[in-house]
Amino acid sequence: MDEMLEFQIDSDAHEQRLDVFLTANVQAVTRSFIQRLITEGQACVNGKIRTKTGYSLTVGDFVQLKLPEPVCSEVSPEAIPLDILFEDDQMAVINKARGMVVHPAAGNQRGTLVNALLSHCQDLSGINGVIRPGIVHRLDKDTSGVMLVAKTDQAHVSLAEQIKAHTAGRMYLAVVHGNFAQEEGRIEGAIGRNPKDRKKMSIVHQGGKAAVTHFKVLERIGRFSLLSCALETGRTHQIRVHLSSIGHPVVGDPKYGPTPTGFSIKGQALHSSQIHFKHPRTDEEMTFSAALPQDMLDLLEKLRHSR
Repeated sequence: MDEMLEFQIDSDAHEQRLDVFLTANVQAVTRSFIQRLITEGQACVNGKIRTKTGYSLTVGDFVQLKLPEPVCSEVSPEAIPLDILFEDDQMAVINKARGMVVHPAAGNQRGTLVNALLSHCQDLSGINGVIRPGIVHRLDKDTSGVMLVAKTDQAHVSLAEQIKAHTAGRMYLAVVHGNFAQEEGRIEGAIGRNPKDRKKMSIVHQGGKAAVTHFKVLERIGRFSLLSCALETGRTHQIRVHLSSIGHPVVGDPKYGPTPTGFSIKGQALHSSQIHFKHPRTDEEMTFSAALPQDMLDLLEKLRHSR
């Protein structure tokens, strides 16, 4: 059954936002989860439904929040091999293969990372719902490399907050079109839906989310370059959109680059090479790396021999 939580607002929470208050007072939830419940009409203040996440509370307010009953997952476990870099009772670090979708979606219910995880272990966090259990952050289907999986809700909250606060860091390697005059640089531009193609993202001047990418040139290979990219933010397709916006799209990118021809790689040549964070229970500093996959190594070798 649904669980009803009740709170009386005292002076410490006076003029606090409704979503901020509930996030601080409900165990093992993320702010985005609380915000979704509020906008869906699951929060009441003094008996009235409040759907604005920024509603300002007052001393004496009586707040109620309905937590929905957990729903059993309908996603089928599948015995798909996983490259596990680390695992304990709180979390796992996975080296995701290129071509693997992270979670099920319409028309794609099988063969995903979530299907594989459900076969590998039964204890995954439920904060992201039945379709995305354990998924703290995503990688695009054709981006390979390191990603985090949470086994408990507490671990999920900790890891998600570290990513949001930029205390967890992610490094990517990308093979891109063109050469660079500079050794490193910073790309800043808010990212939102492309107004002309809703299946793509783009840099927008209104309604987007702030995004910053740092890059460093590791190798110049004729008309191509190998870059390392560090994220300050984690927007959808961020590296791909930012690099394309400065005239250096990722090689093989079917959405933001030239028509891929003659490349020995399926999808964009982008790899999540390293991640560092604090363990959600012990606070131990942890760093994990994944070497370039064979298809990117083959691509680099081909480019080096053809320049």
